[in-house]
Amino acid sequence: MSAAAPRTPATAPAGAPAAKHGAGTGCRAHLTALTLQVLLALFLGGAGAFPKLIGHSSAAESFDRIGFGDWFMYTVGALELAGAVALLIPVLAGVSALALIGLMAGAFVTQMTVFDGRYALTPVLVALPLAVIARVRWHRSAELVALVRRR
Repeated sequence: MSAAAPRTPATAPAGAPAAKHGAGTGCRAHLTALTLQVLLALFLGGAGAFPKLIGHSSAAESFDRIGFGDWFMYTVGALELAGAVALLIPVLAGVSALALIGLMAGAFVTQMTVFDGRYALTPVLVALPLAVIARVRWHRSAELVALVRRR
């Protein structure tokens, strides 16, 4: 007897449900993205948002140097925290990763223009795994768009 070949989305019968992890993504990609989601959620929520939301002196000094004041610090902290939480919600993970990439682009520009590029690599290093998450979770973003359109 020979072992049956595992079914993939390409070889699944016409009426079979789609793969659990989305079309074109395998278990390894799913687990990698899930690991990145949890790690980035912890990093963005802890090291990113927390100092801004409590008004820590290091964050306050940085945002004073930017010139927008405390309201901007709290806004960025809230956006980072919301993005971190949304990374852990399956249907929001892909969209959250894209939004956080935009936030990291703003952080990169700020680092280059206001802080002379001192920590400019940090937002880039955060944006790269976010791009992986956005790509792997793209099918969920399509589900979210369909859900919003139904309402």
